[in-house]
Amino acid sequence: MAIQWFPGHMTRAKRQIQDKLKLIDIAFELLDARVPLSSRNPMIDEILNNKPRLIVLNKSDLADPKATESWMQYFAHEGHECVAVDSSTGTRVGDIPAKAKQILHEKIARQIAKGMNPRAIRALIVGIPNVGKSTLINRLAGRNIAITGDRPGVTKGQQWIRVGGDIELLDTPGILWPKFEDELVGYRLAMTGAIKEQILNVDDIAFFAVRELAGRYWPTISERYDLDAPPKDVEDSDEIVRVMEDIGRRRGCLIGGGRVDLEKTSGIILRDLRAGKLGRITLEAPYDDMPGRKD
Repeated sequence: MAIQWFPGHMTRAKRQIQDKLKLIDIAFELLDARVPLSSRNPMIDEILNNKPRLIVLNKSDLADPKATESWMQYFAHEGHECVAVDSSTGTRVGDIPAKAKQILHEKIARQIAKGMNPRAIRALIVGIPNVGKSTLINRLAGRNIAITGDRPGVTKGQQWIRVGGDIELLDTPGILWPKFEDELVGYRLAMTGAIKEQILNVDDIAFFAVRELAGRYWPTISERYDLDAPPKDVEDSDEIVRVMEDIGRRRGCLIGGGRVDLEKTSGIILRDLRAGKLGRITLEAPYDDMPGRKD
Protein backbone atom coordinates (compact mmCIF):
# COMPACT_ATOMS: atom_id res chain seq x y z
CA MET A 1 0.00 0.00 0.00
CA ALA A 2 1.30 3.47 -0.89
CA ILE A 3 -0.34 6.44 0.81
CA GLN A 4 -0.08 9.58 -1.30
CA TRP A 5 0.02 12.84 0.66
CA PHE A 6 2.44 15.62 -0.18
CA PRO A 7 0.79 19.07 0.07
CA GLY A 8 2.38 21.88 -1.93
CA HIS A 9 3.52 23.77 1.16
CA MET A 10 5.72 20.81 2.08
CA THR A 11 7.49 21.00 -1.28
CA ARG A 12 8.18 24.67 -0.62
CA ALA A 13 9.38 23.91 2.90
CA LYS A 14 11.96 21.43 1.65
CA ARG A 15 13.36 24.01 -0.77
CA GLN A 16 13.32 26.78 1.86
CA ILE A 17 15.18 24.63 4.39
CA GLN A 18 17.90 23.84 1.87
CA ASP A 19 18.22 27.56 1.12
CA LYS A 20 18.70 28.36 4.84
CA LEU A 21 21.26 25.65 5.64
CA LYS A 22 24.25 27.95 5.24
CA LEU A 23 22.91 30.00 8.17
CA ILE A 24 22.41 26.97 10.43
CA ASP A 25 24.81 25.61 13.06
CA ILE A 26 22.74 22.61 14.16
CA ALA A 27 19.45 20.87 13.43
CA PHE A 28 16.99 19.68 16.05
CA GLU A 29 15.26 16.65 14.52
CA LEU A 30 12.00 16.16 16.37
CA LEU A 31 10.54 12.64 16.51
CA ASP A 32 7.50 11.17 18.24
CA ALA A 33 8.87 8.99 21.06
CA ARG A 34 5.97 6.55 20.55
CA VAL A 35 6.95 5.92 16.92
CA PRO A 36 10.55 7.11 16.46
CA LEU A 37 11.16 5.05 13.34
CA SER A 38 7.89 5.85 11.61
CA SER A 39 8.09 9.55 12.48
CA ARG A 40 11.63 9.86 11.13
CA ASN A 41 11.43 11.45 7.71
CA PRO A 42 13.88 9.70 5.35
CA MET A 43 14.26 12.93 3.35
CA ILE A 44 15.85 14.70 6.32
CA ASP A 45 19.29 13.10 5.86
CA GLU A 46 19.35 14.30 2.27
CA ILE A 47 18.11 17.77 3.19
CA LEU A 48 20.44 18.39 6.14
CA ASN A 49 23.52 17.06 4.36
CA ASN A 50 25.77 16.24 7.35
CA LYS A 51 24.80 19.24 9.49
CA PRO A 52 25.34 18.61 13.23
CA ARG A 53 22.15 17.16 14.66
CA LEU A 54 20.36 16.59 17.94
CA ILE A 55 17.63 13.95 17.99
CA VAL A 56 14.73 15.08 20.19
CA LEU A 57 12.29 12.34 21.20
CA ASN A 58 9.18 14.39 21.94
CA LYS A 59 6.00 13.29 23.73
CA SER A 60 8.12 11.02 25.92
CA ASP A 61 5.56 11.31 28.71
CA LEU A 62 3.21 9.31 26.47
CA ALA A 63 5.82 6.70 25.53
CA ASP A 64 6.98 3.52 27.26
CA PRO A 65 10.07 4.66 29.26
CA LYS A 66 11.96 1.38 28.72
CA ALA A 67 11.42 1.62 24.98
CA THR A 68 12.53 5.26 25.00
CA GLU A 69 15.78 4.27 26.69
CA SER A 70 16.33 1.64 24.00
CA TRP A 71 15.79 4.26 21.30
CA MET A 72 18.26 6.63 22.92
CA GLN A 73 20.84 3.86 22.92
CA TYR A 74 20.05 3.15 19.27
CA PHE A 75 20.59 6.76 18.18
CA ALA A 76 23.81 6.94 20.21
CA HIS A 77 24.98 3.85 18.32
CA GLU A 78 24.11 5.66 15.08
CA GLY A 79 26.33 8.57 16.16
CA HIS A 80 23.64 11.06 17.21
CA GLU A 81 23.19 12.83 20.52
CA CYS A 82 19.64 12.29 21.74
CA VAL A 83 17.36 13.69 24.43
CA ALA A 84 13.85 12.60 25.44
CA VAL A 85 11.48 15.46 26.29
CA ASP A 86 7.83 16.32 26.57
CA SER A 87 7.10 19.77 25.19
CA SER A 88 3.58 19.89 26.62
CA THR A 89 4.72 19.50 30.24
CA GLY A 90 8.26 20.84 29.84
CA THR A 91 9.89 17.60 30.93
CA ARG A 92 13.66 17.86 30.20
CA VAL A 93 13.15 20.58 27.56
CA GLY A 94 15.85 22.53 29.38
CA ASP A 95 18.39 19.86 28.37
CA ILE A 96 18.20 20.87 24.71
CA PRO A 97 20.33 24.07 24.81
CA ALA A 98 23.00 22.30 26.88
CA LYS A 99 23.08 19.38 24.43
CA ALA A 100 23.40 21.78 21.49
CA LYS A 101 26.40 23.47 23.13
CA GLN A 102 27.94 20.07 23.81
CA ILE A 103 27.61 19.03 20.16
CA LEU A 104 29.08 22.35 18.95
CA HIS A 105 31.74 22.66 21.64
CA GLU A 106 34.65 22.47 19.15
CA LYS A 107 33.21 25.24 16.98
CA ILE A 108 32.55 27.40 20.04
CA ALA A 109 36.08 26.73 21.35
CA ARG A 110 37.58 27.84 18.02
CA GLN A 111 35.63 31.10 18.17
CA ILE A 112 36.86 31.76 21.72
CA ALA A 113 40.47 30.93 20.73
CA LYS A 114 40.27 33.60 18.03
CA GLY A 115 39.16 36.15 20.60
CA MET A 116 35.58 36.12 19.34
CA ASN A 117 32.53 36.37 21.56
CA PRO A 118 30.49 33.30 20.48
CA ARG A 119 27.21 34.35 18.94
CA ALA A 120 23.91 32.64 19.62
CA ILE A 121 23.65 29.12 18.21
CA ARG A 122 21.43 29.08 15.14
CA ALA A 123 19.30 25.96 15.13
CA LEU A 124 16.88 24.53 12.61
CA ILE A 125 13.94 22.61 14.05
CA VAL A 126 12.46 20.02 11.72
CA GLY A 127 9.98 17.18 11.95
CA ILE A 128 6.88 15.69 10.42
CA PRO A 129 3.50 17.37 11.02
CA ASN A 130 1.94 17.26 14.48
CA VAL A 131 5.08 16.05 16.23
CA GLY A 132 5.03 19.07 18.56
CA LYS A 133 7.47 21.55 17.01
CA SER A 134 5.51 24.70 17.82
CA THR A 135 4.78 23.56 21.37
CA LEU A 136 8.48 22.86 21.89
CA ILE A 137 9.46 26.28 20.55
CA ASN A 138 7.01 28.00 22.88
CA ARG A 139 8.34 25.99 25.82
CA LEU A 140 11.96 26.84 24.99
CA ALA A 141 11.16 30.52 24.49
CA GLY A 142 9.05 30.69 27.65
CA ARG A 143 6.22 32.41 25.82
CA ASN A 144 3.67 31.73 23.09
CA ILE A 145 5.34 32.63 19.83
CA ALA A 146 4.69 29.77 17.46
CA ILE A 147 1.17 28.75 16.46
CA THR A 148 0.17 25.39 17.94
CA GLY A 149 -2.57 22.92 17.14
CA ASP A 150 -3.59 19.29 17.52
CA ARG A 151 -3.74 18.71 13.81
CA PRO A 152 -1.02 18.40 11.15
CA GLY A 153 -0.13 21.31 8.95
CA VAL A 154 -0.54 24.16 11.45
CA THR A 155 2.84 25.78 10.72
CA LYS A 156 2.80 27.19 7.19
CA GLY A 157 5.85 29.51 7.09
CA GLN A 158 9.27 30.09 8.64
CA GLN A 159 10.28 32.38 11.48
CA TRP A 160 13.39 33.04 13.58
CA ILE A 161 12.72 32.77 17.30
CA ARG A 162 15.11 33.87 20.04
CA VAL A 163 15.52 31.40 22.92
CA GLY A 164 17.26 33.20 25.77
CA GLY A 165 20.67 34.51 24.81
CA ASP A 166 22.03 31.20 23.60
CA ILE A 167 19.90 29.97 20.71
CA GLU A 168 18.03 31.31 17.71
CA LEU A 169 15.53 28.80 16.33
CA LEU A 170 14.26 28.59 12.79
CA ASP A 171 10.83 27.00 12.82
CA THR A 172 9.69 25.22 9.65
CA PRO A 173 6.49 23.63 8.40
CA GLY A 174 6.23 19.89 8.95
CA ILE A 175 7.64 17.84 6.12
CA LEU A 176 6.19 14.49 5.24
CA TRP A 177 7.62 12.32 2.49
CA PRO A 178 5.59 11.90 -0.71
CA LYS A 179 4.29 8.39 0.00
CA PHE A 180 4.57 5.52 2.44
CA GLU A 181 5.60 2.28 0.80
CA ASP A 182 5.17 0.47 4.14
CA GLU A 183 1.62 0.43 5.45
CA LEU A 184 2.89 0.02 9.02
CA VAL A 185 4.46 3.48 8.83
CA GLY A 186 1.28 5.03 7.46
CA TYR A 187 -1.00 3.48 10.04
CA ARG A 188 1.29 4.20 12.98
CA LEU A 189 1.45 7.84 11.99
CA ALA A 190 -2.31 7.91 11.56
CA MET A 191 -2.74 6.42 15.04
CA THR A 192 -0.72 9.23 16.61
CA GLY A 193 -2.43 11.93 14.53
CA ALA A 194 0.44 12.86 12.19
CA ILE A 195 -1.70 12.10 9.13
CA LYS A 196 -5.03 13.80 8.61
CA GLU A 197 -7.88 11.38 9.18
CA GLN A 198 -9.27 12.18 5.73
CA ILE A 199 -6.36 10.24 4.25
CA LEU A 200 -7.26 6.92 5.89
CA ASN A 201 -10.55 5.49 7.10
CA VAL A 202 -11.04 6.04 10.85
CA ASP A 203 -12.35 2.49 11.32
CA ASP A 204 -9.26 1.09 9.60
CA ILE A 205 -6.94 3.18 11.78
CA ALA A 206 -8.70 2.05 14.97
CA PHE A 207 -8.66 -1.58 13.80
CA PHE A 208 -4.91 -1.34 13.29
CA ALA A 209 -4.51 0.38 16.67
CA VAL A 210 -6.41 -2.34 18.53
CA ARG A 211 -4.39 -5.04 16.81
CA GLU A 212 -1.12 -3.33 17.72
CA LEU A 213 -2.14 -2.61 21.30
CA ALA A 214 -3.64 -6.05 21.88
CA GLY A 215 -0.32 -7.59 20.91
CA ARG A 216 1.91 -5.22 22.88
CA TYR A 217 -0.18 -3.78 25.72
CA TRP A 218 -3.21 -5.98 26.33
CA PRO A 219 -3.31 -5.39 30.12
CA THR A 220 -3.47 -1.65 29.49
CA ILE A 221 -6.44 -1.67 27.13
CA SER A 222 -8.12 -4.45 29.10
CA GLU A 223 -8.05 -2.27 32.20
CA ARG A 224 -9.17 0.86 30.36
CA TYR A 225 -12.22 -0.77 28.79
CA ASP A 226 -12.89 -3.49 31.37
CA LEU A 227 -12.35 -6.28 28.85
CA ASP A 228 -12.22 -9.95 29.73
CA ALA A 229 -11.00 -12.05 26.83
CA PRO A 230 -7.88 -11.11 24.85
CA PRO A 231 -7.81 -11.99 21.15
CA LYS A 232 -6.75 -15.57 20.56
CA ASP A 233 -4.70 -14.41 17.61
CA VAL A 234 -3.95 -10.72 16.91
CA GLU A 235 -3.59 -11.56 13.22
CA ASP A 236 -7.17 -12.85 13.13
CA SER A 237 -9.34 -9.98 11.84
CA ASP A 238 -12.51 -11.45 13.35
CA GLU A 239 -10.88 -11.51 16.77
CA ILE A 240 -9.85 -7.84 16.53
CA VAL A 241 -13.36 -6.86 15.43
CA ARG A 242 -14.71 -8.76 18.42
CA VAL A 243 -12.48 -6.76 20.75
CA MET A 244 -13.62 -3.51 19.11
CA GLU A 245 -17.24 -4.54 19.55
CA ASP A 246 -16.57 -5.36 23.21
CA ILE A 247 -15.14 -1.87 23.66
CA GLY A 248 -18.14 -0.38 21.88
CA ARG A 249 -20.57 -2.15 24.18
CA ARG A 250 -18.62 -1.05 27.26
CA ARG A 251 -18.82 2.54 26.04
CA GLY A 252 -22.48 2.39 25.02
CA CYS A 253 -21.83 2.77 21.31
CA LEU A 254 -24.98 0.93 20.21
CA ILE A 255 -27.33 1.43 17.31
CA GLY A 256 -30.52 -0.30 16.18
CA GLY A 257 -30.84 -3.98 17.00
CA GLY A 258 -28.15 -3.79 19.66
CA ARG A 259 -25.42 -3.58 17.04
CA VAL A 260 -22.18 -1.75 17.84
CA ASP A 261 -21.48 1.56 16.13
CA LEU A 262 -17.90 0.83 15.04
CA GLU A 263 -17.31 4.35 13.73
CA LYS A 264 -18.15 5.91 17.10
CA THR A 265 -16.14 3.21 18.88
CA SER A 266 -13.18 3.89 16.62
CA GLY A 267 -13.28 7.59 17.48
CA ILE A 268 -13.22 6.81 21.21
CA ILE A 269 -10.25 4.46 20.84
CA LEU A 270 -8.19 6.95 18.84
CA ARG A 271 -8.97 9.87 21.14
CA ASP A 272 -7.99 7.80 24.17
CA LEU A 273 -4.78 6.68 22.49
CA ARG A 274 -3.70 10.19 21.48
CA ALA A 275 -4.58 11.65 24.88
CA GLY A 276 -2.49 9.05 26.73
CA LYS A 277 -5.49 7.45 28.39
CA LEU A 278 -4.31 4.02 27.31
CA GLY A 279 -1.10 4.42 29.28
CA ARG A 280 2.47 4.99 28.15
CA ILE A 281 2.94 3.04 24.95
CA THR A 282 5.54 2.72 22.22
CA LEU A 283 4.58 1.03 18.99
CA GLU A 284 7.99 0.06 17.64
CA ALA A 285 11.39 -0.94 18.92
CA PRO A 286 14.83 -0.25 17.41
CA TYR A 287 15.41 -2.31 14.26
CA ASP A 288 11.70 -3.19 13.94
CA ASP A 289 10.78 -3.16 10.25
CA MET A 290 14.28 -2.10 9.20
CA PRO A 291 15.02 -4.31 6.20
CA GLY A 292 18.62 -5.47 6.02
CA ARG A 293 19.62 -3.87 9.32
CA LYS A 294 20.63 -5.74 12.46
CA ASP A 295 21.94 -4.69 15.85
